[in-house]
Amino acid sequence: MKFLINWLIFTLAIIITAYILPGVAIGSVLAALVTALVLGLINAFIKPLILILTLPINILTLGLLTLVINALLIMLTSLLVPGFAVLSFWWALLFSLVLSVVAWALNHLKD
Repeated sequence: MKFLINWLIFTLAIIITAYILPGVAIGSVLAALVTALVLGLINAFIKPLILILTLPINILTLGLLTLVINALLIMLTSLLVPGFAVLSFWWALLFSLVLSVVAWALNHLKD
């Protein structure tokens, strides 16, 4: 049940963030649900591997490489999910930052 609630909150955060940013488009609520699921799976399985492989460079950049990795993973998600589109790397970077803030706020309201 907790997974379902978190998934719905993350979906709502994606919808809100896509509404705020003109460079990101969500075609439907179903596309937002699939985007939340795919992004969650990518963050659970692919992101840790990439972070471990890029750890030395990440340390040298004081963690700023993590922002780039997040943006690239969002662009990967937009390639995999029909109905979710990100125009450029910079929109993906901004989307990741705004999504983090919106998801945090919604999770804070939940508790």
